[in-house]
Amino acid sequence: MKLSKRGEYAMRALIDLAIAQALGRALLPLSELSEKEQIPAAFLEQILFQLRSAGIVASVRGKHGGYCLAKPTDQIRFGEIIRLIDGPLAPIRCVSQVAYARCTCPDEAHCGLRMLMLDVRNAVAGILDKYTLADVADVTLRKLRRDKVPSPFVPPAELAALFDAPGPARPTRRARVHPVVPQGQP
Repeated sequence: MKLSKRGEYAMRALIDLAIAQALGRALLPLSELSEKEQIPAAFLEQILFQLRSAGIVASVRGKHGGYCLAKPTDQIRFGEIIRLIDGPLAPIRCVSQVAYARCTCPDEAHCGLRMLMLDVRNAVAGILDKYTLADVADVTLRKLRRDKVPSPFVPPAELAALFDAPGPARPTRRARVHPVVPQGQP
């Protein structure tokens, strides 16, 4: 299995939608998703169309529209997304569960390569089918909070309040470095 750019972008966009939803923003405009992830808007729109057709995301038209998740985050597994966007997880077709094709090996039942690739497929599928969008969004949000990094999807008014808040935990917009020069030296 090789993750394509399309698959990578789909997963990054879904994680962003899950984080935004967890922070109280149900809809994200395409332009905001595109800008945050630095994905060409037209390409991201094609990906989101595919996800919408599969019932993973929904869209709302209009000035205040955007994209949102159509299913609960704990029901969206990464294996499902990769299979949808990039196809089977199997490294060779003779071990695929969804796109099986006989290989050129004369004795498929005793083929060492097939047995090895079956283990690879099972390991990859086991991990990707285990983790949900909720799991990854939760870990990401915890790490952002731990590192005191403001989330990219906090509404602008709340973000301004964070920067104007008193106290030592206040994030700074720009770090200013002032060199310490001992007295008597230039």
